[in-house]
Amino acid sequence: MVTLAEVAQHAGVSASTVSYVLSGKRSISTTTRLRVEESIKELGYHPNAGARALASSRSNIIALMVPLRTDMYVPVMMEIAIAVATTARTHGYDVLLLTGEEGPDAVRRVTGSGLADAMILMDVELDDERLPLLRGGGTLGRAGARPGDEQPSVLIGLPADTTGLTCVDLDFRATGALCVEHLALLGHRDIAVIGEAPAVYERHTGFAERTLDGLRSRARELGIRLLHRPCEGGYAAMAATLARVLDERPGTTGFVVQNESAVEPLLALLRQQGRAVPEDVSVVAICPEQVAVQASVRLTSVAIPAQEMGRSAVEQLMAKLDGRDLDDVVLIAPELTVRASTGPAPAGAPA
Repeated sequence: MVTLAEVAQHAGVSASTVSYVLSGKRSISTTTRLRVEESIKELGYHPNAGARALASSRSNIIALMVPLRTDMYVPVMMEIAIAVATTARTHGYDVLLLTGEEGPDAVRRVTGSGLADAMILMDVELDDERLPLLRGGGTLGRAGARPGDEQPSVLIGLPADTTGLTCVDLDFRATGALCVEHLALLGHRDIAVIGEAPAVYERHTGFAERTLDGLRSRARELGIRLLHRPCEGGYAAMAATLARVLDERPGTTGFVVQNESAVEPLLALLRQQGRAVPEDVSVVAICPEQVAVQASVRLTSVAIPAQEMGRSAVEQLMAKLDGRDLDDVVLIAPELTVRASTGPAPAGAPA
């Protein structure tokens, strides 16, 4: 392993000069700095992480809390996590991934151990029990932290009360409204929402609750009848949910699906019942782009901007660590892409 002394010898400068170039704590002439940087590159020198942390009072690590639950679509969660990790590396940070469902205990553990300089939380609930710890003062892993200092954290998700928090999310309320508007413009008046698994709503997970709020509010404004049914996903659960929907609302001609694992079973069941998409029934999905374009019918959809969410969360966190001003809440506007799964309501549907 190349040492700092070897870099200094190669560049023809003192070890302290190399240290100042790395830390930026003192002004070094451009010529000297470039010579040192060239030696670092040529020798393949990497500063020791422990020594760097002691010198800077930072670990250069971000803790990312990603509870991996069976009722959540894991590929989206991991796409966000990858975006967080790759963006963090461009800023010289590594990511510590916490996948357990530990809640406040995980926050306390990271805070108390000094493992990380900052934290990003995912799978945010409306009344998330982790949030008081993030509002409660003290910093993560920074030497000299005092009660009352700002907590360097960002949420990917939106709780009910965002006071004192920095949040990044898709505007799920606007997403729900956009889906209803699209179907209403096509003449659909009876719309069914195939939602996430019941446990997601029981936890009052922010994105699901906000989508449902947007769907219901816009449906009332437009005079649309809306029926929401949670679904575990998979063929058997979707078959039972669809049977219930059509029994309760036989005139349903439009579906909004916010459950990736229910998309293909729904399309298969509609085919089996002789209901053509989009001639008899229209389907709009809130899902990753890949799910929409690879479905058996290319789906009209609002995409989940996973990479943008992950990148934005890290940029917000870097701004907080640098003491720069930033937005408290960043909401990404939804975009609906029309494909083959939606069309005019069939003739004879209720006006």
